[in-house]
Order: sequence, then structure tokens, then C-alpha cells
Amino acid sequence: MIIDGKKIAENLRETLKKQIEQIPSNQPKPGLTVILIGEDPASQIYVRNKEKFANEIGINSKVLRFDSSITEEALTKEIHKLNQDREVHGILVQLPLPKHINSKNIINQIEPSKDVDGFHPINVGNLSSGNDALVPCTPYGCYLLLKEVISDFNGLNAVVIGRSNINGKPMTQLLLKENCTVTITHSKTKNLKNICQGADILVASVGIAKLVKQDWVKSDCVVIDVGINRIEENGSKKLVGDVDFENVKDKVKAITPVPGGVGPMTISCLLQNTLKAYQKINSQK
Repeated sequence: MIIDGKKIAENLRETLKKQIEQIPSNQPKPGLTVILIGEDPASQIYVRNKEKFANEIGINSKVLRFDSSITEEALTKEIHKLNQDREVHGILVQLPLPKHINSKNIINQIEPSKDVDGFHPINVGNLSSGNDALVPCTPYGCYLLLKEVISDFNGLNAVVIGRSNINGKPMTQLLLKENCTVTITHSKTKNLKNICQGADILVASVGIAKLVKQDWVKSDCVVIDVGINRIEENGSKKLVGDVDFENVKDKVKAITPVPGGVGPMTISCLLQNTLKAYQKINSQK
């Protein structure tokens, strides 16, 4: 089975749209502000899609664009303004940032209740402690894709390849919360293939093109491929995941394609986080 991330993301956006339509007309709509610095082509595409889908479902989305020469101090001031703005419920700083700006410092400046990327240490701590948190969008998207295929996670062996703060670590926390037995691995792990062979759930997020082959997985495994790698194949450039999709797809129980799997879910989960932040901020007024 090929898991259609595009369709599942579409359904999630439709659900969010209906929820936003139920907000009384005398109340403000959820507001999302994205900060985009510089001219990175991939970032431009991501931000354009975020803005498009946000506006489609009724979220007031704005993009603040700054030249790559902006100082860390000036960027910090902009974030503080958004923290104080009552019409902004979600703040996202598009990564990567220019080299002269410390990403951790910037993320730490975002008000945790408006941190819709889920990267602030307070949200990270709440997630790992089992408290309510804004969860990073990509792992939460992976989790929702898994829920489409698996009804009971109890006791399943899950293997996560990749230990990043953006995906690997939060993914581990989400799976632990579902009572999975989780092994977190990475590019330096010895006998990685052998570890993967025991996985009921395999989440590949290490950034190595076509790393996972058919003999790495068992037939009832559910594979979530987070990797986005640009390679040259037969004289043309191609987008592939961390899993050798064509080699693996007919063996496993279910698998996400690249593109069209995890990617669309990331944006829909960002919108869900924005609505969640809005609801929580409003309930505390």
C-alpha cells in the first residue's frame, strides 16, 4: 500500500477549514506570520505554499521578508513585536537562516505559545515530559500518516533513522507516547541494516539517498520516508527519499512516496498547530 500523504493532508486542511468557519464572526481569525530571510529557492517555495494553504482555510497569513543582511538584533526585535501582537497566534521563522544569525538564539526568542514549529525548548521539554505541547510539524505529520495504517501501536518495534531536533528526536517521543519500543539510530550506528530488519515501523530521516533497501525491511513493516534528496539519475535530476522506493514498495505493508508523502503533511500540521495555538491563547484571555 502506498500512503497518499497529499490526500490525507488535504482531508486535514478540510477539517481545519470547517473548524475555523465555526469561529463567530465577531472574533478574530487565527493569524500566522512567517519570517523569510534571503532568497533561498527552496524556502521561497515552502513559504509560498504555506501562505496559499493558510489563506485557503481561513487563517490570516502574512509573510515578512527581509534581506539576508539583516542583523540578529534586528530580527530579534521583529520577533518581539510579533510576540506582543494580539492578532498573531503563530510565528514561524523559515530555516535555514544566514550564517551570521544563530538559529537557536532566534528560536528561543519566540513566545512558546506562538511557536508553531514546535522548536522552542519549552515545547521540546513539554513533548518529552508527556505534557501538552506544540509538536514539530514534520514528525507530527509522520505520526498522523502512521495512524492511517496502524490502529494499535502497543508494543510495536519502531526504528527511527536520524536524531535531529527537527524530526528524529520528537518522532521518538511521539512513538514512545503510543507505547512503541523505540530504537533511535543514525548515520554512525553499527549494524543499521540488522536493526531495521526487526522494525514494525521504520521512519527514515537521515538524509542519505536510497539508503534503505528491500532486504532491510520485513513484509509487515510500515515505512515513513522523510528524506528529500536531489540526485542525478540517467542524466536527469530527480527527487528521492532515504528509502529506495521502487525496490521496497512491493515488499512492505505500507510506504510513503517522495514526493507526495510526508511533505504535504508538514504544511497541514503547521496549520493545525496555528489553530491549536489560537484556541489556547483565546482560552487564557
